[in-house]
Amino acid sequence: MLTAFALLLSVTAVLAFLNERFFKLPTTVGVTLAGALASLLLIALDALGLTGPRGWAAGLLETLDFTDFVLNGILSILLFAGALSLDARQLLRQRLSILTLAVVSTLLSTFLIGFAAYGIFGLVGLSVPLLWSLLFGALISPTDPVAVLDLLKRAAVPKRIETLIAGESLFNDGVGVVIFLVIAGMAGIGHGHGEGSVLGALELFGREALGGMVFGALLGALGYLMLREIEQQAVEVLITLALVVGGYVAASALGISGPLAMVVAGLIISAGRHVAFGEDTREHIEGFWETTDQVLNILLFAFIGLDVLLTETTGPQLVAGGLLVLVSLLARWISVALPFSLIRRRENYGTYTVRLLTWGGLRGGIAISLVLGLPETPYRTHLVTATYIIVLFSIAVQGLTIMPLVHRAVAASPEDTSPEDTSPEDTAPEVPLGS
Repeated sequence: MLTAFALLLSVTAVLAFLNERFFKLPTTVGVTLAGALASLLLIALDALGLTGPRGWAAGLLETLDFTDFVLNGILSILLFAGALSLDARQLLRQRLSILTLAVVSTLLSTFLIGFAAYGIFGLVGLSVPLLWSLLFGALISPTDPVAVLDLLKRAAVPKRIETLIAGESLFNDGVGVVIFLVIAGMAGIGHGHGEGSVLGALELFGREALGGMVFGALLGALGYLMLREIEQQAVEVLITLALVVGGYVAASALGISGPLAMVVAGLIISAGRHVAFGEDTREHIEGFWETTDQVLNILLFAFIGLDVLLTETTGPQLVAGGLLVLVSLLARWISVALPFSLIRRRENYGTYTVRLLTWGGLRGGIAISLVLGLPETPYRTHLVTATYIIVLFSIAVQGLTIMPLVHRAVAASPEDTSPEDTSPEDTAPEVPLGS
């Protein structure tokens, strides 16, 4: 495993260097496309009779196990770092919008994509049961916070819109995993996570989602209380790392949502960071987490591109995947526009907000890790291929074309640039969370 990880790290460094030196694409987009092209090259060599390189590379990638690498490895760090980088007070002011989109939109998108996928798979001659189609809808509906946050950092998005997009993405990630586990339990593949009944599904959803957020709040409060008592940089980094890694493992053992716990814990630390971290240490701590986030971010997206090597495809699967790209975009637009129409006037968002949320709703490592974790069945490969097609389209096409939309949105919605910047809450003195 160490050899496989060392190779992944080395290849990622080379791909990132080539992108920065010659292509200058957004890093996540560049390394993903470069990794995918490298995978396609190995597949082409294999088709020409040179089978050695593909077999060797595939063996190393299988050693790492993408699902385990993401869900039980770097996800906790990425989610905590993403939440820590947000303005928790700004997010609290927009809690209604963010939670509405994270819960209602994700649920609506799951069923829209699930039923459409059931029809499309049948249309092209691929037999996929309805519950497995809904599983596909659940794993592809959440937008990937890693992909979204990386692009937002490069764009001059108004603070309120940035918080809305990033906050929704962080929370719908956790909500999406919970919905996935609920449907998996109903399909009989939940590995003990839930029961195949409506009551069992509701109980699982409540335990995972609410339990995860409460546990995350406790973790965040404990971390805050410890951090504000010391000023030693290395120890503070150690405490936050233990909070993230140990807390995520504990959440999994308790049967509650680790992703939601990490998001809430990160937001609580973010809200109290001016008190928890001294002037001399705060910059170092935040710099550590920002750098860690960026490195793991690049590593994850290189892995996404390289993992194309392990995906076996057929003609009908490619057709279904292409159609589901359109379905996923339409479902994203509907699932955002409908609930957003109820809160848009109250929150006074600009005219381009729904379009930004739709086109900026990138899919990434979460979807791939969930689909690769499905048990072997005759229809698993159909879902894997469709997921990879949607993710690669999302990163390559949406990721490369989001900036012009951002610029038009900023120009058309000047009202989004200032309301929170001048609110009294931003100028009020910091109040310790424990007071």
